[in-house]
Amino acid sequence: MKKILFIFALVCTLSATAEEQTWKAHWISKQQSNSATNTWLAFHKKVDVQSIPTSLKACIAADTKYWMWINGELAVFEGGLKRGPARGDTYYDEVEIAPYLRQGANDIAILLWHFGKNGFSHVNSGTAALLFQAVSPELEILSGRDWEATEYLAYQTTEAPFPNHRLAESNIRFDARLEKIGWNKKSFEGKWGEAMQLASLPGEAPFGKLVKRPIPQWKDYGMRDYASVRQVGDTVYCRLPYNCHATPYLKVQAPAGRTIKMQTDHYAVTSENSVRAEYITREGEQEYESLGWMNGDEMIYVIPKDVKVQALKYRETGYDTEFTGDFHCDDDFFNDYWTKSVRTLYVCMRDTYMDCPDRERAQWWGDEVNELGEAFYALSPSSAQLARKGIMELVNWQREDATMFAPIPTGNYFMELPVQILASVGWYGFYTYYFYSGDKSFVEPVYDRLQRYLHVAWRVDADGLPIYRKGEWDWPDAGNNCDGTALVVPWYYLALKSEKAFANLLGRTADIAHIEKMMTRIETNFNKLFWNGKAYRSPRYTGATDDRVQAMAVVSGLASPDKYKAILQVLSEEYHATTYMQRYVVEALIQMGQTSMALDRLKKLIPTVSNNESSTLYEHWNFEGSRNHAWTGGPIILLGQKVAGIEPTAPAFKSFRVAPHMGYLKNISCTVDTPFGKISAKLTKRGNRAKMELVVPEGTTATVRLASGNLKTLQAGSHTETILVEK
Repeated sequence: MKKILFIFALVCTLSATAEEQTWKAHWISKQQSNSATNTWLAFHKKVDVQSIPTSLKACIAADTKYWMWINGELAVFEGGLKRGPARGDTYYDEVEIAPYLRQGANDIAILLWHFGKNGFSHVNSGTAALLFQAVSPELEILSGRDWEATEYLAYQTTEAPFPNHRLAESNIRFDARLEKIGWNKKSFEGKWGEAMQLASLPGEAPFGKLVKRPIPQWKDYGMRDYASVRQVGDTVYCRLPYNCHATPYLKVQAPAGRTIKMQTDHYAVTSENSVRAEYITREGEQEYESLGWMNGDEMIYVIPKDVKVQALKYRETGYDTEFTGDFHCDDDFFNDYWTKSVRTLYVCMRDTYMDCPDRERAQWWGDEVNELGEAFYALSPSSAQLARKGIMELVNWQREDATMFAPIPTGNYFMELPVQILASVGWYGFYTYYFYSGDKSFVEPVYDRLQRYLHVAWRVDADGLPIYRKGEWDWPDAGNNCDGTALVVPWYYLALKSEKAFANLLGRTADIAHIEKMMTRIETNFNKLFWNGKAYRSPRYTGATDDRVQAMAVVSGLASPDKYKAILQVLSEEYHATTYMQRYVVEALIQMGQTSMALDRLKKLIPTVSNNESSTLYEHWNFEGSRNHAWTGGPIILLGQKVAGIEPTAPAFKSFRVAPHMGYLKNISCTVDTPFGKISAKLTKRGNRAKMELVVPEGTTATVRLASGNLKTLQAGSHTETILVEK
């Protein structure tokens, strides 16, 4: 029952992004602030509370991030989301603050970090500002001139080198000689002068419409000791337990004016710098936490010789989800791959799904298609909210000519990758989110924009096939020998398939007839024009036969089984698909009854991205790019969905099947966390049969094919059956 209630709460939460909040508060800043890049402001508000309300939700918006203490207790660690739910708009948080209040005098302290520049995942408003509103029948707290504010000059910008242009964040230098000691404590009695009340009202430029944060506040794992520490000269290498989002902490005894430098082993990615930090000491004992998160497997401190270290620690924060999915088998290669894939997925989640957390922190939608699919098998259902956020941003940023582009939100990147966007709006993107989460509340808001993209931005030729579009960046996949003209057809077909499913949900019968007609023409003419008897190829394409095209023809359903033998021959010889698209080749092999061949293909390719000291996966097969690119983990979807065989047959796994394709694997255990609860399957293979121990969650049913060949429906509870194993 608890999980069923979660579905209702999830849909309500996701639908709440459209709520209209009545704003009585004013945006505030500080008169002396020029809203420059990397500006930090501090705010104070004394509040007298006669009666503590049962609930008091504070609505807080900022450009860009904020930390909040109430009566000296940390209430929010890094609040706020990077700007851009749509062009010019801003997210706001809703935070329950009643538990932090005391009867009588109360103190609210807020530290604000204004990025002050655009990035691949953030749009700068140009103004450092805070908006705070908490209203209940008993109490009203509104930001305005009665708040105190100051520019916090201890926070500064380092000298070069700086983060690369994709990042909106700056390096942070903190000069402890200018620290406002105890400023965020209830006992603080300093006077800063009144805050500046801005002329812009909520909903107006430069902050635009305020949209409720659609994802949870970050999970704070607390301050922790490093896994190990080693020192070489003045450099201390502190091993993290795994690649994570970490804020470094130090406690030292030092003379004034010494500089301590902090960065991770992921600081430089293909000659592109990430973020780093510096701390300038004051005289005596002191402690400091650098609030801008970094990521890596190792935190590195460079400490002057006359600084005595008393403690080095870190705080991990991340997206609020749990590692509740699992896959384990009798081949440790795949167990290790699963573990590294899930860790890579998690480190690529925060404000958005990211391609990587060090070089870009950008919501490239080709990456997100893999990532949202992985999350349904690896993480708890709360991860679905991040996928929905990305979907809404993608369509909200649609341009007048109907095209869509990524990464978004963005202030300094505006190029469409057409084939990547087709993948996003189609069967493996938007539709997968709907079918696996069970959330259909987003379908109606996005449907018309999806239609415009498929039928205005794209055109079809006389044969009904999509005309290849280069967009601003012609990038169907990384790597060579990409037959784009042929590859775009199954992607467009799958996007139409997704559109048709959504039209069915909305009862758009006229649309359904039109879409079916288009799909039928593609089915006929794709095979007529691109199949040469041995493979799918574009007539004018001169490169090596593209394995991607063969795979997409199979998984889209455009390739009939009589072509499988020839396609298998191609896939045994050609290896052009990169880490981004390899999941589709693996899926095609499994679909054609060649699971062992699919597993061997992964074994041949994956070592080049996983055999390293990092806890996460490389971007490309040849060890190039970032060391934490979650698109490389795309095949773990298939380990759960096809190899273990747990696949939904109704939205949110309300019904599902267990039809394992085990190949040469003998033992598999798999757990999938759904909105109804956890599905758990243990499989022991003997020949073409397997003993199955299955837990079916309350409110769901499972279908299996028994050893007799008959289908059997299993109700909620624990079951032991002997089932057939698919080829």
